[in-house]
This record gives sequence, structure tokens and C-alpha cells, in this order.
Amino acid sequence: MKNLILLLLASLFFNACTNKQSPSKPNIVIILSDDQAWGDLSINGNTNIETPNIDKLAETGVTFDRFYVCAVCSPTRAELLTGRYHVRGGVYSTSSGGERLDTDETTIAEVFKSAGYATAAYGKWHNGMQAPYHPNSRGFDDFYGFCSGHWGNYFSPMLEHNGDIVKGNGFTIDDFTDHGLQFMEDHKDQPFFLYLPFNTPHSPMQAPKAYWDKFEHKELSMFHRDKEKEDIDFTRAALAMCENIDWNVGRITRKIEELGLAENTIVIYLSDNGPNDWRWNGGMKGKKGSTDEGGVRSPMIMNWSGVLPKGKVIKQIAGAIDLFPTLSELSGIELNTPKQPDGKSLKTLLLDENPEWDDRILVNYWAGKTSVRSQKFRLDQEDRLFDMENDPGQSKNVAQEFPEAFKRLSTAKESWKKDVLSELDPSVKRPFTIGHTSMEYTQLPARDAVPHGNILRSNKHPNCTYFTNWTNINDTITFDVEVLNSGTYEVELFYTCPPEDIGSAVRLSYKGAVLDFLLSEAFDPPLKKDTDIYPRMEGYVKDFKRTNIGSIHLTKGTGELSLQATKIPGRQVMDFRLLLLKKINEN
Repeated sequence: MKNLILLLLASLFFNACTNKQSPSKPNIVIILSDDQAWGDLSINGNTNIETPNIDKLAETGVTFDRFYVCAVCSPTRAELLTGRYHVRGGVYSTSSGGERLDTDETTIAEVFKSAGYATAAYGKWHNGMQAPYHPNSRGFDDFYGFCSGHWGNYFSPMLEHNGDIVKGNGFTIDDFTDHGLQFMEDHKDQPFFLYLPFNTPHSPMQAPKAYWDKFEHKELSMFHRDKEKEDIDFTRAALAMCENIDWNVGRITRKIEELGLAENTIVIYLSDNGPNDWRWNGGMKGKKGSTDEGGVRSPMIMNWSGVLPKGKVIKQIAGAIDLFPTLSELSGIELNTPKQPDGKSLKTLLLDENPEWDDRILVNYWAGKTSVRSQKFRLDQEDRLFDMENDPGQSKNVAQEFPEAFKRLSTAKESWKKDVLSELDPSVKRPFTIGHTSMEYTQLPARDAVPHGNILRSNKHPNCTYFTNWTNINDTITFDVEVLNSGTYEVELFYTCPPEDIGSAVRLSYKGAVLDFLLSEAFDPPLKKDTDIYPRMEGYVKDFKRTNIGSIHLTKGTGELSLQATKIPGRQVMDFRLLLLKKINEN
């Protein structure tokens, strides 16, 4: 009997060990917030806010004290995905195609997928919508969220799942987290790579009621260094959204613990740029859009239970370009990509007590502004030198006091412009692609179209806009496209139209191919104006009707895809939001 019991115990131990993932392939969870300042965390000293779950990640893991991202959203995402400066990958804008990451860049998801990882991304992609720029074409098995730079509504909005249009379920951050939790549950017995690019506290400012109730009338105790610049109501809204993020971070870490994966899961938390308005941020200069310290310094926490030291704070500078090589080395995955990363592995900083680490220079670039950072100094876009150790607010130009440092950083800046920035050519024509073999669907939103005649965009910020004021048969909506594979495509239209304007005849055409259809069903919902907790600068959005308008044969090549009305019986044709093309066959 004793031998039988020992045999059973040995069998149970063997089964438990074999069911665990190999420690050489840790799971990866990357949480990226949107427009959250370094100062929007209680662990960084902000008494206006409580972020216990993110704080716990830091207290039980490693914090990078000086970690740098880009001045705005899409460049940071590109650098995180590739380990290379965003300008190398053709990213020069946040909309209208300039956010797309060149297809000859290798992403971290592609490398980890090739190494046997299940991969998923849930949230704001912002590096290209149409395949092969779409996340499903860049190494992610599953994608749920939106590909544009900003979204117009955060409560059960129109989203997409692997290219098809779907309706969200509740507040977006909660919804994206739900998908992440399910993904971890589904893949708990194999290594997984989960990317959660959240879309808050980016505007429009919206949050679940419980979070706004806490902050709506809250007396704040810490303010931006130039207090007269700060809009307190906007700050309250941003902090409410950040506390919602923290709650969801807690859901993620608890799920990892419940699944027994804490000792084999690396969790990373960071933001994509500085704050989206003036608020307390440690006295730093600059906000989102600026290449000064406040515009590009991000919180950065890495937690790996039982492997990384608890409570360690790394003072050496690091950046988003370092995450790809770092995670590859920590996971034992060879980083043998066609293009060399600009970043370097941070493994020795993470694990060694007294690491050997040479001073380095990191570069921040956005919209013609270039700033370079060494461990001690920052040379800003106007070639002013600041001692960041003694003057973190960048108040005194010390170029004359430290001529060698000034020369070193100036030379580095000019070399970077010559060797790296020179790779970026925004004038290169990149049409919007249709029919890539990696995906069934292609979206053509109003964001990527050009209106002609009387047609107006619903807001100057194009990412989540629609077209309105379509009143004349000479008005057109055009897309500059490249059809990658000839074939027949089923076309669905997303539109609104009041009952009194129903009946317009519209023609979709491309290089001689024509699809005529009639708008025969009214759909006229109101704008969604009751969920904002602070007045927005973006346009309001609404629901749109989805209808199948037929099929069209598109031939391979570049050209202009056009929408034009041939009959307008009412005041207008419709408000246009989106075309969704589904490949039926190739010929």
C-alpha cells in the first residue's frame, strides 16, 4: 500500500510538472495606456489618484526611473513592436495613412508567434488598418478593438474582430480586458503573448459612472507647475479614467495568479506618451506632442514573480525600442530579424546587482522636432542643453558650462538625422490596400477617403469621422487604393439617412467596374452626446446602418475607388462612414 501511495504521488507530481509551461518560454503581457502621464500614478507621488494595482506591480517588480517613449501615439506603438525608431518604419503621422508601419519591418508578435506563442492584441492598434498593415497580418492571431488613432465613443461602440465589424460590450477598457482574460484562460497551457493597448485616458473623456462620481467634485492637492494652465475638470476626468485602468490591471494580475501562471508570466506596464493636457507631472517640462522630458517620459514597470527582484528601481535610461530585444532575450528567443534593432536588451539591468552599463543616447523625434537624451543631459529641439539630474524642469541652458557634453549630443543629433531620419520620406505614395491574402475583410473608412465638392468631414480630426452634406450629384468620395489581388468583392455600406431623404441612387466604381445601388431604408439615430465627462474636441459619433449593396469585380493594380450619386430625390444622399469589402473569389 505504501508503495502504491508513493507511485500515485509521483504520478501526480509528474503530471503537474508536465502540465506547466516551460520556464524558458514565459508568457508576455504588455499593457499600454494612452496619453497617461508619468505622474498619473500614486506610486510616483501623485496624491490626487489611487492606483494600488499598478503600484503593487512596481512594489513587487522592477521600475525604470527614466524610461522614454515618443511624443505621440502611433510612433511609440511602432517602436514597441519593432525595437526600431519609428521613422525607419515609415510612421510619420497619426492618421490618413501616415500611421502605417512598413510591411518590411518585423514585429515582436511575428517573432514570438514563430517561436510557438499564441498571440493576441485587444485595444487600439494605430499602426495600419488594411492588410498587410492590420494586426492580423503582423503576427497577431486574434485582434479585437479598433485600428484608428482615436475613437469617438467608449461605451459599446462599433469595433472590429479580425477585420469584421462588431459591436463592443460595455466600456472599452473593461471590454478589452475581458477579451484578455479569456485569451489567457484559453491558452493557459501554452506560452502566450498578450498585447493590451488601451485607449484611455485619451479623449473623448469618458469613464464608467462610479469612477467619475469619485472625481467630479474632488478637491485636488497637486497641480501642474504652471497652475494657471491647468483645466481642473479635464484633470479630474483623466484621473477618473486612470483609476479605471488600474482596476483592470488588477483584474489581469489576479487572473494570472488564479491560473497559476505568476511565476511564468512577464507583465509590463507603460504609457505611449506624456499627458494630454497640463496636470501634475513631477515638475517636468512639456506634454503630449513635445519632445521635452514631460512629453516623452513614461512610467515603465516590469514584473516577473520569482525571477525579477522586488522593488528594484533602475536609474539608467531606457526606452520603448528596448522592449523587443529585452523580451526576446528573457524568453530565450533568438532575435535574428532582417533589420537590426535600435534598442538593446535590458536583461543585465533587470537581473544583475551591479551591472556594467555604458552611457547611451536616446533620440526623440516628432514633427520636425529632435531631442536627444543621455544619462545626465537633454539637448532639446532648439539645441539647448539641460542638466536633467539637477534641473529636471529644463529651466537653465548649460551648453556653455558643459561644452563637451553639448558637442557630444549635438554630434549625435546630427548623425541620427543623417543616418536614421533620412530613411523617412512622407512623400512616398502608399495607397490603401484591398484584398491582401492574409485577411478576408478590408475596411475603407471615411478617415482614409477624400471628399470632393460640398461634402464635409464631421470633424477636422479624421480618425473616427464620417462624411455629411452630400447634396450634389457632382460630389464624390474617393479612395486612393491598390488592389493586391483581382477578384469579386462583396461590399457592405455603413450609413445613416433620414426618412425624408431616402431614395438616392449611388454608384461605386473602380477602373471601369461599376456597382449601382439604391438607398431604400432609413436609419437616422441621434449623435451620442450623453456620455462625455468633459467637452470634447473631436466630433460626436453615432450608430450606422450596415447593409449589403452587392458585389464588384476589382482588378489588380492601383487606381481610384469612387462613390458618386446619380440621383438625389431629397436634400442629401446620406452620411457615409465605411465600406467593408469581403473577398468572394479570386480571378
